[in-house]
Amino acid sequence: MVSFTVRLRFAAEDREKVVEVLQPLTAATRQEPGCVSYIPHFVEGEPATVLLYEQYRDQAALEFHRNAPHFAQYAVGGLYQMMKERQVENLTAIC
Repeated sequence: MVSFTVRLRFAAEDREKVVEVLQPLTAATRQEPGCVSYIPHFVEGEPATVLLYEQYRDQAALEFHRNAPHFAQYAVGGLYQMMKERQVENLTAIC
């Protein structure tokens, strides 16, 4: 299992645009055969920060996600163009 979080910071005025991009990205990602979990969150008290919790069956499933047309369109072409900062935390399951 491959698990990680991605923290993205945006300009406060882009909040609605971020939601408009995340909705189709989330729907398409959840349909990928190796996606276990893909959950975007706004961070309470930080209205311009999104935290994505992602889990994939294995590294091949993650690579599939990163090479998917919807990732290029909505993540690279959308979120990445608006974000001010990006931080990834790789996770190791305890049990």
